[in-house]
Amino acid sequence: MNFVQPIREIEKIEEFKSLLKERSQRDYFLFFMGINTGLRISDLLPLKVKDVKNKTHITITEEKTGKVKRFPLYTIQEEIAAYIKGMRDNSYLFPSREKNNGVRPISRHQAWKILNDVGKTLGMDSIGTHTLRKTFGYHFYQKYKDIALLQELFNHSAPSVTLRYIGINQDMIDVAMKEFKL
Repeated sequence: MNFVQPIREIEKIEEFKSLLKERSQRDYFLFFMGINTGLRISDLLPLKVKDVKNKTHITITEEKTGKVKRFPLYTIQEEIAAYIKGMRDNSYLFPSREKNNGVRPISRHQAWKILNDVGKTLGMDSIGTHTLRKTFGYHFYQKYKDIALLQELFNHSAPSVTLRYIGINQDMIDVAMKEFKL
């Protein structure tokens, strides 16, 4: 498994969104939801329209940890409403187009392929499904500098785990080593 990075530059996020939007509204919305909620791909893919329709919060049981998580949707309610318009309540938010008429969500591998292909098109390495969660975490940390809250959001065991996960430790190492020479 390759180590993926967050998308650190806002301009790159916008390029990513723009290219995805040209290709597929579903794929764009997957990226949008991922970078705005910080949910793992395994928790995003099984979501159905009824899970987010007219809701102020998502309540899920995390697949990885088994813990119940409640996450606010305030800032993205408008985008959710626009995306799900005309979709049935029981439909998956990210339906597969493969021979099953949308009765299953896209696979984790398909999500990776979508994101990785766009990353390569934009000249970005180290892009995968965790990029969504890491991008959320990186920008949340840059805005609020509240590692304890981010650690809680991610259900991580220690602040150091969260900092390493979102690439802040690597950024600090890069800055420190940029001018260091004996």
